[in-house]
Amino acid sequence: MTDTPPDRLALDPRSPFYDAAMLDRGVGVRFNGQERDNVEEYSVSEGWIRVQVGRSRDRRGNPMTIKVKGTVEPYFLVAKE
Repeated sequence: MTDTPPDRLALDPRSPFYDAAMLDRGVGVRFNGQERDNVEEYSVSEGWIRVQVGRSRDRRGNPMTIKVKGTVEPYFLVAKE
């Protein structure tokens, strides 16, 4: 494993960007200088995060999300031992 989080990561196991090992390690996201804990997916190179919109669900039962653009800085919550 590397010491830097991946460029793109998703919480949804059906996504090609899902990585259970990285999520188990704990990844935090700083968006436009603020800590965010409701991020469903992020992309550093494209400069966006996908966040849940309230408690709304789509027709498949997945949370409704919106894409917000800005500066994305992922980091690991705990240091690797």
